[in-house]
Amino acid sequence: MTRQLELGIVGFGKIAQGEHVPAIAGTAGLRLAAVASHQGVADGVPNYRCLADMLAAQPDLDAIILCQPPTARFAAAKEALMAGKHVFLEKPPGVTLSEIALLRDLADKMKVTLFAGWHSRQGDSVARLKQWCAGRKLKSVTIEWREDVRYWHPGQDWIWEPGGFGVMDPGINALSILTEVLPEPVRLLTSRLEVPANRATPIGAELTMETSSGVPVAALFDWRQTGPQTWRMVFEAENDRFDFRQGEDSHPEGETALSSEYRALYARFVELIRDGRSDVDVAPLQLVADAFLAGRIDFVQPFDQ
Repeated sequence: MTRQLELGIVGFGKIAQGEHVPAIAGTAGLRLAAVASHQGVADGVPNYRCLADMLAAQPDLDAIILCQPPTARFAAAKEALMAGKHVFLEKPPGVTLSEIALLRDLADKMKVTLFAGWHSRQGDSVARLKQWCAGRKLKSVTIEWREDVRYWHPGQDWIWEPGGFGVMDPGINALSILTEVLPEPVRLLTSRLEVPANRATPIGAELTMETSSGVPVAALFDWRQTGPQTWRMVFEAENDRFDFRQGEDSHPEGETALSSEYRALYARFVELIRDGRSDVDVAPLQLVADAFLAGRIDFVQPFDQ
């Protein structure tokens, strides 16, 4: 693959504008050529109301980046794949495991790349943690992920609707790291979901899990944090410990940890397209699905953005 790839973004919200656009601009061989969105407008490229209009007007686009809410992803991904386009799925890649399986089969049939992008896996410390875990006998893992939903999702009511994931939207970032670094699979044992009385998805969650060899894993997710945010995972081994904190990797001047992660995702996307492969890991989504299936729901006080 030597020519520049022409990309179209669908859904032009906070993450698309703040992370995807600069990552595309900073990745050799890629060019943002179009945007389709009901709200955001991109400068310097054609803007469309929907994916169908974008594909009709610019049929030579090589790849489609899907950044709209998860409930809209399947239909858009199917449309793009049927048009012969490579597809990048923002996390979470979809609402259900069955729809991701269908998309993966369709990508194989159309001989194009499908990529589920887990940005939290791209930090330098994640690679170090994976190597650390591989050489030790783990005793326990503890996850504490606390965010301020009003800061990260201002006015976004879709996150509180079915398929919006609630606090599992940031929680799946922690689970993506967990399933990347551990040398063996993880299964869910129990979950407790705190759902505001006026919402359909949880604002807090507690999960207990274990690895296939019985290492206990406990996770606490909360969207009511104010002030400093907490993204911490503690891995305990015999006579050793790794205290992981997301966002503390070093990165070039003028770049945040998050923007560095997205640049790495696009480098991976280019590599996959070049090699004619897909990368659709659903392990983090599987654990979220299990948490909803097995979860005990506790209704808590109403919450307004």
